[in-house]
Amino acid sequence: MYSKNLLNLLTSELESLEQQGKYKHESALESPQGPKVKVGGREVLMFASNNYLGLANHPEIVRAAKEAADKFGYGMSSVRFICGTNVLHQELEKKISDFLKTEATILFSSCFAANEAFFASLIHQTDVSSGPSFIYSDALNHASIIDGLRLVKKEMFVKRIYPHNDLKALQEMLAADQSENCQLKIIATDGVFSMEGELANLAELAKLAEQYQALLFIDDSHGIGACGPSGKGAADQLKVLEKIDVFSGTLGKALGGASGGFLSGKKELIEFMRQKARPYIFSNTLPPMIAAASIKAIELLGKSPELLVKLKHNTEAFRTGVKARGFTIIEGGHPIVPIMVGEASLTRKFSQELLKEGLYMVGLWFPVVPEGRARLRAQVSAAHSTEDINRALDILESAGKKLGII
Repeated sequence: MYSKNLLNLLTSELESLEQQGKYKHESALESPQGPKVKVGGREVLMFASNNYLGLANHPEIVRAAKEAADKFGYGMSSVRFICGTNVLHQELEKKISDFLKTEATILFSSCFAANEAFFASLIHQTDVSSGPSFIYSDALNHASIIDGLRLVKKEMFVKRIYPHNDLKALQEMLAADQSENCQLKIIATDGVFSMEGELANLAELAKLAEQYQALLFIDDSHGIGACGPSGKGAADQLKVLEKIDVFSGTLGKALGGASGGFLSGKKELIEFMRQKARPYIFSNTLPPMIAAASIKAIELLGKSPELLVKLKHNTEAFRTGVKARGFTIIEGGHPIVPIMVGEASLTRKFSQELLKEGLYMVGLWFPVVPEGRARLRAQVSAAHSTEDINRALDILESAGKKLGII
């Protein structure tokens, strides 16, 4: 039963978050995800979604999901190895492998689960008597990588956190560890850092991985479908697709916006994960309709290059417009556009004011980003029209002036 002390503790912490302006409120959408959504009975512009290609409510994807539901039902009621594997799961895994030019792919319930599975499954297989494994992780990596490392027994590995995108510091760490007895070395990084909209320096990371015989792992959840000439992600954009040893990614952002994640790489690694990865073995499989819709999303990306062209155009227009109105952003070319504010409470007020004026754009603050670096995270979509972008910029300027941000 709940003790009075526990309830007091919970209440106190919630009140503290509210007083600090750090309490996260949720707004329920009353319409499909798109460039415009309905919230609180009125239509507003959506600039907070990972729906980079505008596929979340694309009619062909909705149709694919409906047809799969009619044919295969709602869910599988099982994990994969018992009776939860559908032909669509296997087709999707092959489709992702062909897309990323890897040998094999394994699906998970989310990319969070995929990242948790990767590190613990692989490192726990090593023989620590011959030396620990070494993991080199960027300081701004996603929480799923951080939590994935937390699941690894401490005696099994040495964790090195290198300063964000500081490859000189990383090389010094790798060189210092070169004489150590070591089972396995892994360099782990986001392909696109989700709070910054910044790409990792994958070309140099690939060189370091080769030089020091390390496995190069990237979580490219915000890159796949949003970066590169064919949408294959950050590694595609930086022309090092074949240099990445292991990809993790999601089906819940550019590729239809539903749920599900994956690992993709050498067939031996992927088969090992099927046999050993606990989040795969003990979690229900993806519903067939999500697999079918994800297959369709990859097909649409392949035959609709204009989506990537439109996304790039919209991103450039929005970034240029935000700076022209006096805001400070983190530079880059990704459709994630961080608009820097600083204070958490002011950021929350800014987000609330924007929503009142018809713009859905969410504020982020500690612990999601460092203290004093609170920001709005604007996210641009290929589905936005020129009018949508100009209207969003006008609302930003109006609310920014009202709150004294610009």
